[in-house]
Amino acid sequence: MTAHRTVRLVLALLAGLLLAGTVATTAQAEDGYRFWGYYQWASGQWAFSQKGSDAVVPADGAVEGWRFAVGGAKPRVPRAAGDFEAICGKTPAETGKKRVALVVDPGTPEDAASGETPGPATGTCVVTDPKATGAKILAAVAPVRIEKGLTCGIAGYPAKGCGDPVKNIQVPATDTPVTLQIGAAVGAAPVASPSPVASSSDSDGAPWGGIIIAAVVVVVLAGGGLLLSRRRTAK
Repeated sequence: MTAHRTVRLVLALLAGLLLAGTVATTAQAEDGYRFWGYYQWASGQWAFSQKGSDAVVPADGAVEGWRFAVGGAKPRVPRAAGDFEAICGKTPAETGKKRVALVVDPGTPEDAASGETPGPATGTCVVTDPKATGAKILAAVAPVRIEKGLTCGIAGYPAKGCGDPVKNIQVPATDTPVTLQIGAAVGAAPVASPSPVASSSDSDGAPWGGIIIAAVVVVVLAGGGLLLSRRRTAK
């Protein structure tokens, strides 16, 4: 009996430990944070960055992504694909610079803190120095609020808070894709405007130069004729 009781006690303790571990894991998975996540587009999908944006130097043709969301263990990636051609295809390459496509997704109203309203997801082509970091690329597009080394706000969203914990989060299995609003390229060389060309009405329709010369000739001839007439009268 003693041996059986010992075995039962051990099994009960193991079951208790497993149950405690399951409860702890479940509780932890239900808690999350509200924050801006940093991503890179690679192999046709978004990947959570393993480094901070100030330590990443994107290559020419790279796509950077930022997404604001309530998340836990599973990253909440930008809801639009990192399409470099759609964002930077119309921006010419420049010697000595790189083009990086930047996707900024403020997330859904459900992700927002009380009183905040997220804007649309945007795509911007950034033309910058080859050594520019992800942080510099983001700052070229919008003001960035940094607190304790963390990216807390982009373009004023959210106005306050930074990585705030959220209890009992409800994370959807998938996010509905969105269409990016493509903005004007940042840092690109301005396109030269064509030189103004005189209109045909100025050059052909009204020969002002010839009219003025003719008028001067008429005045001179009239003056000469008047003088000659006076001399004949005086004789």
